[in-house]
Amino acid sequence: MRIAALILGLALALGPGMPGMAQTRDETLADIRQELSVLFVQVQRLKRELSTTGGVSVPPAGGSTLQRIDAIEQELQRLTARAEEMEHRIQRIVEDGTRRIADLEFRLVELEGGDVSQLGETTTLGGVDLPTAAPATPPQGDQTAELAVGERADFDAARAALEAGEYATAVDLFTAFSQDYPVSPFAAEAHFLRGEAHWALGETSAAARAYLDSFSGDASGARAPQALVKLGLALDELGQAREACVTLGEVGRRFPETAEAQEAAQAMAGIGCQ
Repeated sequence: MRIAALILGLALALGPGMPGMAQTRDETLADIRQELSVLFVQVQRLKRELSTTGGVSVPPAGGSTLQRIDAIEQELQRLTARAEEMEHRIQRIVEDGTRRIADLEFRLVELEGGDVSQLGETTTLGGVDLPTAAPATPPQGDQTAELAVGERADFDAARAALEAGEYATAVDLFTAFSQDYPVSPFAAEAHFLRGEAHWALGETSAAARAYLDSFSGDASGARAPQALVKLGLALDELGQAREACVTLGEVGRRFPETAEAQEAAQAMAGIGCQ
């Protein structure tokens, strides 16, 4: 809860504008209303997908018994694949919606002057816990079929711009990617690489926000330790030494015996963390 309260609080301070510039109450409430509207639209889209179209496909009755059995097996395979695809997409939407609701709860409590440290774990969107999903890592091989049309191509284009040193273009492409595919398995990676592009441009505050988005989006993923380290370094660069020390300290606590934990310890020594 310590790191959750800290980094979610930093999400407000690292928003658009100068580092540390606080949003007004009206602006923050307007943001919350807008995010709630986005969540509502996503839920409505999901409800439409779950509605039947009435187009049930029934295997033809003609042919031999063996042919009819083969037709039934093929239809079952098709329906099973479709059901698994829907389950995967629904789980991604629920995870994204739950994460956004947790952020809204934190911001509302902070606006009302409440104690954010007393916030419990957010109830899963829909009130039902889904099976624990594997860490969100970029799909490989045949799994790319589960991606939205153009999703992999858009991500690769943004990454190519970053690798070519076209940092401003990479920022724009990664920003567009995150808006177009908010629940993509590439989401945490896209936020992290956007942070790298901002950092290369000298945009430290924007980089810190991107690293925060990456870690918050997948706190146990492959990029999480590195995102925390980069967030801590960015906070120190912004003159927020205390927050930097707490953030870097979480790396060793959450990810002990990793290269990132050693890097964080060295950074803390350089900052002079107690």
